[in-house]
Amino acid sequence: MPALHEPKLMSGNANKSLAAAVSRRMSMHRGVNVGLVDARVERFNDGEIFVEVFENVRGEDMFILQSTSNPANDNLMELLIMADALRRSSARRITAVIPYFGYARQDRRTKARTPISAKLVANMIVGAGIERVLTMDLHAAQIQGFFDIPVDNLYASPIFALDIEHQFQGKLQDVVVVSPDVGGVARARELAKRIGCALAIVDKRREKPGEVAEMTVIGNVEGKTCIIVDDICDTAGTLCKAADLLIREGATEVHSYITHGVLSGPAVERVTNSSMKSLVITDTIEATESVRNAQNIRIVPTAPIFAQAILNIWNGTSVSSLFETETLHPIYEGTYATL
Repeated sequence: MPALHEPKLMSGNANKSLAAAVSRRMSMHRGVNVGLVDARVERFNDGEIFVEVFENVRGEDMFILQSTSNPANDNLMELLIMADALRRSSARRITAVIPYFGYARQDRRTKARTPISAKLVANMIVGAGIERVLTMDLHAAQIQGFFDIPVDNLYASPIFALDIEHQFQGKLQDVVVVSPDVGGVARARELAKRIGCALAIVDKRREKPGEVAEMTVIGNVEGKTCIIVDDICDTAGTLCKAADLLIREGATEVHSYITHGVLSGPAVERVTNSSMKSLVITDTIEATESVRNAQNIRIVPTAPIFAQAILNIWNGTSVSSLFETETLHPIYEGTYATL
């Protein structure tokens, strides 16, 4: 049964530009203003987070947009405290829209006496009163099972497929999609299937954690345009080494499509000075000034798909329909003329 009220969107401080873009998109689709809820999310002098909502939210369907990116702990606490404020204000339902889900890389015990932090974060989110989670490209899909509430995990690959078809129009026969490690083969295969291209894999072996000792290419990349696809780019060390290896193996040029551009430490400098012709990321994490100014880094928008997913959740209609490229074409209509 359709909801009687308009969906209401609230934003933390993690990614205000994406929240504003989602709000504009939702307003366009609804034909009425879907503005951000008037609230303040501030810090006391000792770092404590304080939230105050200035609008009536009783009985409303609330969506909190907040990536738990750097600073991960502050942004996570903002999300939890915003949810608590809404719950105590009698919101009908609270959905956390977490474009980038921090702590997702700690999804299992890799050594003795280590935590499974992703499960702990899931418990905290549920305990705060959040009843549904909407995110994109979880580092490990099984994290959905850490929650006892519905989790909708959107995929960036349909967006990337649209962008690749636009950027490499007439050249797709020379494109090879590359997974930077064995663990990402499923993601790379899915994108390769969407655009009808071949698949290759970079097999890496480590002598010590964080140090790649040896890398080899599985598949033919000679004379090809290689597109590396992955979910997270942090310090970009492995990504740049993989690009160098592909060039040595005969690739004519290398591009990378990464969902979450964490890009910490020397990452931007490494990418700028690397053999990669371009690095394409989404705006799930708000770009720093250095990222925006980098000549070979480009950002594709996720606001259209998040806005539609929020409206589908609010309407009680399918979110999985957004996994299909055909569904995204009208949502992203006109976008790729300007990319």
